[in-house]
Amino acid sequence: MRAMVIPEFGPPSLFEERDIEKPKAGPGEILIKIIASATNPVDAKIRSGAIPAVEPPAVLGSDVSGTVEEVGPGVSDFTAGEEVYYTTELFGEGANGAHAEYVAAPANIVAKKPNSLSHEEAAAVPLAGGTAYEAIVRRLKVLPGEVVVVHAGAGGVGSFAVQIAKASGAFVIATAGPDNQSALRELGADVAVDYQSEDVSEVALSHTNGEGVDAVFDTVGGDIIAPSTEYTRPFGRAATIVGAQGDLTQMYLKNQTLYGTFLTRERRRLDEITRLIEQGKVKPLIGETLDLAEVAKAHERLDSGHGRGKMVLRNTR
Repeated sequence: MRAMVIPEFGPPSLFEERDIEKPKAGPGEILIKIIASATNPVDAKIRSGAIPAVEPPAVLGSDVSGTVEEVGPGVSDFTAGEEVYYTTELFGEGANGAHAEYVAAPANIVAKKPNSLSHEEAAAVPLAGGTAYEAIVRRLKVLPGEVVVVHAGAGGVGSFAVQIAKASGAFVIATAGPDNQSALRELGADVAVDYQSEDVSEVALSHTNGEGVDAVFDTVGGDIIAPSTEYTRPFGRAATIVGAQGDLTQMYLKNQTLYGTFLTRERRRLDEITRLIEQGKVKPLIGETLDLAEVAKAHERLDSGHGRGKMVLRNTR
């Protein structure tokens, strides 16, 4: 089968198209014909060798949308031809593998694709949407009427977080660069903050009468969480997907809670996101759709650290 392979760790230019062995559906698994996949920042870190998730030569990619090709022994909840989507495991046997024609997956982490989305749109959802859902709904437990700050609200995870927080009934303050201010408003942010020219602390405090916001979601990393303690209320919450740096003393003094968020793979979360999608409350923000053979171009954008939404790869053969 066709696959885009990295022969070793290094720059995006290493990707090469190869003909590799087609997987089979083992016990408890389904074989999926991949119609579209997507890229994520973690893919670039794996490709560069920063995260030791695979051993080259390897097929990368964590997001899949496609159709069931074959059902393995013991699987009764899928049939051939059904449209499905999911995010692959990050580590261990069967990790990654989305940038190919087929992938074998444990059936219990795969969900039926939202009917309202194309495969290209659906491929943009599982990892980024699942991570945002995990943070906003399960960790931060955002409630109606609360004020939430989402950092990098136009990014892959952030764009879902803005919409999921709005669907939870929150007042959302989202940050992005000057080129993505309109995208934040289209996603439903109540206040769009240009982090290059505005002070998010001043904006947050002005919209809460100086009391501070209820919750902060960090998708950027670096020195983001520590300053946010100053404009988060006592007993407020924060969640990060990339770790926290800096002086967190105020977090202790104000009895705030910090959650680390790592996405576990499961069908239930995808089913819950699907309901929001079918209700028209959440939609993927896609930056660009490319052919699978152009995966290096998508990784170049990941390496740049800039962009809007998700980069999707279409398997055109």
